[in-house]
Amino acid sequence: MSQPRPPVTPPEPWAFPEPVEHVFPNGLRLLAYDVPGQYVISVRTAIPLPLVAEPRAKEGIATLMARLLDEGTARHTPEEFAELLERKGIALGAGMSESGLGVDLDVPKRHLPDALDLLRQALAEAAFPEAEVQRHVRTRLAEIEQERALAPHRAAREFIATYFDPAERASRPTAGSAETIGAITREDIVAFHQQQVGARGITVAVAGDLSGVDFVSLVGETLGAWTGAEGRTVTAEEPPRRAPNAARLVIVDRPGSVQTELAVGGSGPDRRVAGWAAYPVLSFVIGGSPTARLDAVLREDKGYTYGIRSSFRPRRRGGLFMTTGSVRADVTAEALRMLVGLLNAAREGFSEEEVRAGVDFLGKTAPGRYATADSIADEAATMALDDLDTTFTTRTLQEMRDLTPADLATAYSRFADGAWTIILVGDASVIAEEVKSLGFGDVAVVPA
Repeated sequence: MSQPRPPVTPPEPWAFPEPVEHVFPNGLRLLAYDVPGQYVISVRTAIPLPLVAEPRAKEGIATLMARLLDEGTARHTPEEFAELLERKGIALGAGMSESGLGVDLDVPKRHLPDALDLLRQALAEAAFPEAEVQRHVRTRLAEIEQERALAPHRAAREFIATYFDPAERASRPTAGSAETIGAITREDIVAFHQQQVGARGITVAVAGDLSGVDFVSLVGETLGAWTGAEGRTVTAEEPPRRAPNAARLVIVDRPGSVQTELAVGGSGPDRRVAGWAAYPVLSFVIGGSPTARLDAVLREDKGYTYGIRSSFRPRRRGGLFMTTGSVRADVTAEALRMLVGLLNAAREGFSEEEVRAGVDFLGKTAPGRYATADSIADEAATMALDDLDTTFTTRTLQEMRDLTPADLATAYSRFADGAWTIILVGDASVIAEEVKSLGFGDVAVVPA
């Protein structure tokens, strides 16, 4: 005789793992997450170094410095350092964001002591060889040319230049321009590193199977013993100002383009805003999945695009609400009209079904998203650069469970006021006249 099917019960609330925290005398903070069974240890180093610390004429210097950290140290040539990393199975990389420098390291558990020592050398004793500096300058200059040729990159660059006040660092590329990169010397990088990179204020997140590992001592003997410069952290407490004429439309002319790249955006919150839990859900509902509002119309119904995505993008202070994607050139004006209409109509509200779909997806997939050591360490480092910790992640997931359609409508209307900055990258001879007829304000055409 068959047994009745057991009832399906909702999953229990999930919480982000709790770390072991330790602060060393040099000001470095360690967050250690034990993830049993994951024998590749992930180390994420979050260094508060906002881009506003860069000299105006040498913008991009922080990015170059980050890329050069593994190109030799006071003890090892670039070749020797690379060989040591490879021999121990260590993956090391670094990069800049608007709020800080991140240095990532992944290593088999048995080689963690060696990896931490090499990480300390990269941060404290980077050599910045002249030949490697010149190579990275050339590489970055080539990247800039490549970015000009790629429509999404070109749209992103034009968007920040249009949206932000020209006096703000946020209005210019994170990794610098051809003019500023070309002016950077080895001496500039050495001086910037000595002035800006020190142990105080750094957060180091370590995640993986830490059983049998005296991780406090290991970090204390390496990064915790760093006696280099204190570092001068410039904290950007005010969000970057929006340009007075940001609400306008710019066409970047690319003759012959068969597609048009769109970037439509406005202001958004940072993670400190009251009711932040609504914004990840809004991103999902409006344009964060193939079943979201934008794709349902522009892709599934009209066939204008392979996909349009929207998301709230928090910065350290302030943020953006961005919608990006590409459409067929011949339907640019109609697609833009419908897109802006959908974004504006969202202020009228959201259904209970939409709210539940967004909350369920984000809440029920969280255990999977944060199941690996690298994702745990990544989240901890991201929060650290925002002066938060991973209790914020847990609290956000908890608050999502109680969201209502009214909460989402209020949160969306707080920032989405219809004053959109619109960038189109495409063939102006094909799209300009129809786009102008939409009445979305002043339209400027600029060369690619």
